[in-house]
Amino acid sequence: MNVDWPRFVEVIQKANNIVLTSHIRPDCDALGSELGMAGVLRALGKNVRIVNGQETPENLAFIDPENEIKCIHQNITPQDIAEIDLHMILDTSAWIQLGPMADVIRDSSCKKIIFDHHQGEDDIDAELFKNTNAEAVGRMVVEAAEHLGVVLTPEISMPLFAAVSTDTGWFRFPSVSDVTYEIAAKLVRGGAVPSEVYGNLYERETAGRIRLRGVVLSRIQVEMTGRLASTYILEEDYEKTGAEPTDTEDLINLALQIEGTKFAVIMIEQPTGGFKMSFRSRCGIACNEVAAHFGGGGHKAAAGAFIDQPFEVVKKQVLDYVRHCMETEFSTSVE
Repeated sequence: MNVDWPRFVEVIQKANNIVLTSHIRPDCDALGSELGMAGVLRALGKNVRIVNGQETPENLAFIDPENEIKCIHQNITPQDIAEIDLHMILDTSAWIQLGPMADVIRDSSCKKIIFDHHQGEDDIDAELFKNTNAEAVGRMVVEAAEHLGVVLTPEISMPLFAAVSTDTGWFRFPSVSDVTYEIAAKLVRGGAVPSEVYGNLYERETAGRIRLRGVVLSRIQVEMTGRLASTYILEEDYEKTGAEPTDTEDLINLALQIEGTKFAVIMIEQPTGGFKMSFRSRCGIACNEVAAHFGGGGHKAAAGAFIDQPFEVVKKQVLDYVRHCMETEFSTSVE
């Protein structure tokens, strides 16, 4: 699916008061795309607010130095954003990922659009602007700026560079193409400083996160002749290590650093119960298809899902299914 840019421009031109929203457990692509899009729209004279269903994780707060991203029911109310022309949902097409903002959007009578790069969508009454081939929504925002005639500034470029760089695994994932580097170059010319983004993301480790990383590493199990690696985090681990739930971001990639690993799984217990799974692949097994089996979604190389069951049940269900997928994949490739 490709974006109908003339139609997108038409929708934006008709709106003056716009609210941007993304998914709960927001990552850099969600937050950076919201901030970048807000900058683009304000350059056109629009009134813009960013309201999410969950607070910005502390480790990603650097991306929003002006604290303009609000959290519904905490520092902004549904009444505060009742009189708007357009609600833009970025980086998700699923009701469940909107958290408490889902009810706000359902109750609103304003025009709604989805600006996303994930495959599949729920029955949200919104006009779709999707590019499922885009490596990040951040890239789509750069393209939106071009179609809207907005010049990239440092305030727009910095969060968008964080969005693109993180959703591509710092330009390591198979989704990266020559276009990705062209987008990155445009953002650098616009004022993004890659060393600052990298430093804020990866060179501000807390003692708790380092200890949590040790726990994750100690639990890694490798099987299927080294092709499958899995690990897990329990709720009690945060208190023991002094880590925060947001410190789990990207820890799954530690398993992919093992030579020979083709597929990695991490199961993370949630404060409200159940487990969030993250999947990573560097073989023919599509993570989004594995995640879809458990009601989740994402991309071919990276995806996630949630199961509201005890750990032993989750572990068996998930690993049994992944083993089955891997047996099918590698028996087929051998043939």
